[in-house]
Amino acid sequence: MKLIADRERCEGHGICVNQAPTLIDLDDDDIVVVLDAGNDLSEADESTGRVAAASCPVAALLVARG
Repeated sequence: MKLIADRERCEGHGICVNQAPTLIDLDDDDIVVVLDAGNDLSEADESTGRVAAASCPVAALLVARG
Protein backbone atom coordinates (compact mmCIF):
# COMPACT_ATOMS: atom_id res chain seq x y z
CA MET A 1 0.00 0.00 0.00
CA LYS A 2 1.09 3.55 -0.69
CA LEU A 3 0.13 6.94 0.65
CA ILE A 4 -0.97 9.20 -2.20
CA ALA A 5 -1.49 12.95 -1.97
CA ASP A 6 -3.68 15.05 -4.24
CA ARG A 7 -1.65 18.26 -4.08
CA GLU A 8 -4.23 20.19 -6.11
CA ARG A 9 -6.95 19.36 -3.59
CA CYS A 10 -4.80 20.15 -0.52
CA GLU A 11 -5.66 23.39 1.30
CA GLY A 12 -2.76 23.22 3.76
CA HIS A 13 -4.72 22.62 6.96
CA GLY A 14 -1.87 20.48 8.31
CA ILE A 15 -4.06 18.13 10.32
CA CYS A 16 -2.54 15.18 8.47
CA VAL A 17 0.96 16.27 9.49
CA ASN A 18 -0.10 16.18 13.12
CA GLN A 19 -1.43 12.65 12.63
CA ALA A 20 1.53 11.29 10.65
CA PRO A 21 4.62 13.51 10.94
CA THR A 22 6.95 10.72 9.82
CA LEU A 23 4.94 10.19 6.63
CA ILE A 24 3.74 13.65 5.62
CA ASP A 25 4.95 17.23 5.64
CA LEU A 26 3.89 20.55 4.15
CA ASP A 27 6.10 22.31 1.62
CA ASP A 28 6.93 26.02 1.64
CA ASP A 29 3.51 26.75 0.10
CA ASP A 30 1.73 24.68 2.81
CA ILE A 31 0.83 21.92 0.36
CA VAL A 32 1.05 18.28 1.44
CA VAL A 33 4.14 16.26 0.54
CA VAL A 34 4.37 12.51 1.13
CA LEU A 35 7.78 11.75 2.58
CA ASP A 36 9.47 8.74 1.01
CA ALA A 37 6.81 8.78 -1.74
CA GLY A 38 6.64 5.74 -3.94
CA ASN A 39 7.66 3.29 -1.25
CA ASP A 40 5.30 0.71 0.18
CA LEU A 41 4.08 1.45 3.68
CA SER A 42 4.82 -0.88 6.56
CA GLU A 43 1.78 -2.28 8.36
CA ALA A 44 2.15 0.30 11.15
CA ASP A 45 2.65 3.15 8.67
CA GLU A 46 -0.36 2.01 6.68
CA SER A 47 -2.51 2.33 9.80
CA THR A 48 -1.04 5.76 10.56
CA GLY A 49 -1.56 6.82 6.94
CA ARG A 50 -5.22 5.81 7.10
CA VAL A 51 -5.71 7.93 10.23
CA ALA A 52 -4.04 10.89 8.51
CA ALA A 53 -6.13 10.42 5.36
CA ALA A 54 -9.33 10.26 7.40
CA SER A 55 -8.38 13.47 9.21
CA CYS A 56 -8.06 15.51 6.00
CA PRO A 57 -11.07 17.83 5.66
CA VAL A 58 -10.71 17.97 1.87
CA ALA A 59 -9.83 14.30 1.25
CA ALA A 60 -6.43 15.09 -0.24
CA LEU A 61 -4.84 11.84 1.01
CA LEU A 62 -5.49 8.24 0.09
CA VAL A 63 -3.97 4.93 1.12
CA ALA A 64 -4.17 2.65 -1.90
CA ARG A 65 -2.50 -0.25 -3.60
CA GLY A 66 0.47 0.99 -5.53
